[in-house]
Amino acid sequence: MAAIPVVVKHQGKKYDVEVDPTSNGETFKYQLFSMTGVEPDRQKILVKGGQLKDDADMSKLGLKPKQTIMMMGTPSGDMSNIIERPKEKIRFLEDMTEAEAAQAEGATPSGLQNLGNTCYMNSTLQTLRSIPELQEELLRYSASNAGSSSVNQLSQFGLGGLGASMDLTGSLRDLFKQMSETQQGFPPLMFLNALRTAFPQFAQKAKDGNGYAQQDAEEAWSQIVSQLRQKLKIKDSDSADDKARDVSFIDRYMSGRFESVMECDEPAAKEGGEEPVHSEDTFFKLNCHINVETNHLRDGLTAGLKEQIEKRSEVLGRDALYTKTSRIARLPKYLPVHFVRFDWRRDTNKKAKIMRKVTFPKELDVVEFCTEDLKNLLIPVRDKIRDIRKEEEDVERARKRQKRIRAGEENDTPASSTKEPLQKKKEAEEKKAAGAKAAEDTEMPDVEYKTEAQIEAERAASILAAKKELLALVDPKLSSDIGANQTGLYELRGVITHQGASADSGHYTSFVKKDAPKDPSSGKRKEEDGKWWWFNDDKVSEVEAERIETLAGGGQSHSALILLYRAVPLAEIEADEQMQE
Repeated sequence: MAAIPVVVKHQGKKYDVEVDPTSNGETFKYQLFSMTGVEPDRQKILVKGGQLKDDADMSKLGLKPKQTIMMMGTPSGDMSNIIERPKEKIRFLEDMTEAEAAQAEGATPSGLQNLGNTCYMNSTLQTLRSIPELQEELLRYSASNAGSSSVNQLSQFGLGGLGASMDLTGSLRDLFKQMSETQQGFPPLMFLNALRTAFPQFAQKAKDGNGYAQQDAEEAWSQIVSQLRQKLKIKDSDSADDKARDVSFIDRYMSGRFESVMECDEPAAKEGGEEPVHSEDTFFKLNCHINVETNHLRDGLTAGLKEQIEKRSEVLGRDALYTKTSRIARLPKYLPVHFVRFDWRRDTNKKAKIMRKVTFPKELDVVEFCTEDLKNLLIPVRDKIRDIRKEEEDVERARKRQKRIRAGEENDTPASSTKEPLQKKKEAEEKKAAGAKAAEDTEMPDVEYKTEAQIEAERAASILAAKKELLALVDPKLSSDIGANQTGLYELRGVITHQGASADSGHYTSFVKKDAPKDPSSGKRKEEDGKWWWFNDDKVSEVEAERIETLAGGGQSHSALILLYRAVPLAEIEADEQMQE
């Protein structure tokens, strides 16, 4: 007899199955086991006449081509019995080259050797390297004044020395490539040489004459970003005049825009007709100012958006204090936040460190710091994301609850099996009698109960509809701005820390959040495990998320100096939508 093609629905997914009419129900269940991972004894398959039994004759079920069959049940969690052909040829670690091992999924990334008080540079570079778009664009970068072939060959090993090209951007490109090909601590000789040539302050000698002086990681960050802004360009083919033009990578992905108003603090100036001064400024980081009232990042950001300036007032005919209030008109995809912890002390002629503890969130909502126009665009998107998250969390809780219930039922099975046959028979008869009496006393309404699979399908459809609504809420002005934050929300991805009492001493390290592993079948990233890489020069270790909570400061231990936030994306939501469809 010819096979009958049917469609099996399970947890919102559809499976095309060829049913052999000469087989039985048990064979059909094993077919579904290979597709869904649900063991045959945990499957509930609804067919005409009730639930499919193992000894059922498939030819007598009256199955029709393309008929839909509902299946319920979840895997036990033990997937060891499923035999599948590997999607890729298995390669053992000892058979890989050093570069292949370094690029393998989950491999420990390369550290950077300390070349004499260069921890400030190492921590900065590791955090910048966590930006995948930057790595990709650097690979496309080509300096106009490339050096000779012999110098280029040396530079591949980080040994270009004084004869190598002093192009900082090219050196960064080479360094990131070299780091991607090893898991050992790499010596950033060429880049350090380029940095000190471009910015001589980083070549300052220590006061005792032994080696180089310690430098400020924030200064290194700012100078490197300024060079990348000048050199690293992207071809923008989406410009309004349909002509490709060069756009700075930094301007696209890491720069924001302020709209500011400056007014004199003295009422007499306003009464004399002095008008507020409006201006626009580009920013590459937000400053978190710290004073005796600063306890949370939000407090410091609020203070950083108000600045007092002393300047001459033409109306008053003398110097007066002005307050400049800024609001964000454009949010970049990557937002660095600088804790202004170092303050110049005249008595010691040193930058003293402000030790105060300032907590910071893993997810940062910056909508309150934006202009009214930008707020109106972001608030509906932000609120919808939160609604979807809540709905997804409710679904996950329901699944876990059902799993616990099923586990409880299974745990009860061994206990009931120890009862004597006569005792079990008596209990069954009592339950049957009680059920019959209840049916006589109460007239049951004709109610159609939904299966577990139907309920899950409805929930998935509801979430999918909400995600479609979310995408429709994004204003075209925002969606066309590549490299901008479209949600108003940021997630923490990197932290540069300082240990010690002043910028002229101490030690810098950095923490970078681990990327989620890729699913080999779909190529998409799975859920993150919440762990972080800690880069302490050439030492790289994995730490739990709780470690990040200890970096709020409050003493000379490791405290956050620069936070790197990344926009909570819509891209993942779009991917989820396509996956569910």
